[in-house]
Amino acid sequence: MMDKGISERHARACPANDGGRCACEPTFRAQVYDAGTGKQIVKSFPTITGARRWRQDAYAALRAGTLTAGRGPTVEAAAAAWLDAARAGVVRNRSGEAYKPSAIRGYEQNLSKRVLPALAQERLRELTLPQLQRLVDRLAAEGVAAATITATITPLRAIYRRSRQLGEVQTNPTSGLSVPAVNRRQTRFATSEQIDAVLVGLERPKDRALWATALYAGLRRGELQALHRENVDLATGVIRVERGWDAEEGRCRRSQSKVGARCRSLRCCATGGGVPDERTRDRAHLRRHPRQLRPGRAAAVAGGVERPTLHECRHGYAAMMIAAGVNVKALSTFMGHANIGITLDQYGHLLPGAEDEAAGLLDEFLARQAGEGEDDREYTTNYTAPSQSRF
Repeated sequence: MMDKGISERHARACPANDGGRCACEPTFRAQVYDAGTGKQIVKSFPTITGARRWRQDAYAALRAGTLTAGRGPTVEAAAAAWLDAARAGVVRNRSGEAYKPSAIRGYEQNLSKRVLPALAQERLRELTLPQLQRLVDRLAAEGVAAATITATITPLRAIYRRSRQLGEVQTNPTSGLSVPAVNRRQTRFATSEQIDAVLVGLERPKDRALWATALYAGLRRGELQALHRENVDLATGVIRVERGWDAEEGRCRRSQSKVGARCRSLRCCATGGGVPDERTRDRAHLRRHPRQLRPGRAAAVAGGVERPTLHECRHGYAAMMIAAGVNVKALSTFMGHANIGITLDQYGHLLPGAEDEAAGLLDEFLARQAGEGEDDREYTTNYTAPSQSRF
């Protein structure tokens, strides 16, 4: 008697099809039912033993979620579903925060411009690492900047993370992908003297509060635009960054930094006008004409530097905090970074113990060890460092 779920298949002219004796080499078709899709998965084997083994493995794979009858969504469909979920706040970034509207627009633009024209109708679960690598190599050969290539692949990585969580795919072909290295531009930092010159030489003196808050509190442009009077406590020197501002969406649910996570000295911000609120025309001007807010030419001449942007003021704030001795964990919190790695990557070269200083400390340590070990005996180079060292 044939096993349930396995059927014997004969050649078309074989007498066994009419109840006679078999005159061919039959094959055996095994099938399993995928309740998730409501479809049968069927496969043929030359022996009944092979069919039996496959059915056992197939049922185990169905239970584990590694086998399904459906081919899954296309890249185009998966991208559309991801973007909708991100806009609704269902999909979140690695830090658990909702994606900013500007980030979602950037993802959508990169998908539409470079990913979908090449891969729209490919099945997400069938896309392979070699296919993606060829796409990356083609973009590089066309002269596309390394940063742009990275931005092109980033939304695909996010889509695959989500699809794995939903069980739509079992492998992620973006893992192991080789992309060109991005050469970071050197960050400009303003000195305290240059900062004073900027504030003194403002073309619009009433912009002083905005620039002082950017320089001495390190807020992002969008955080400055969304700042409310009730978020600022001059008595305790605390700014609560709860919202961000998007050019198209307006006030966002909240910025990347968490509520109440950033405390800064506001004495310099308060001098000459206080912190902007919704009643001032300065902030409305910044929203309508974000590129027009610049320090005066006199400031550039007096300070000896080019006119800084608001974001360069943020870098200046970070540099001053490091010079003041603020530890990197606190700085990461004040900057509103998603994790400490971002802070180290951006400002690690400014921290005490950077490459040159670390090399000097090691040289001094080895010199001390060598000096302590020298006596009338012959000096040996077979030195083993202690498990714990103190400089």
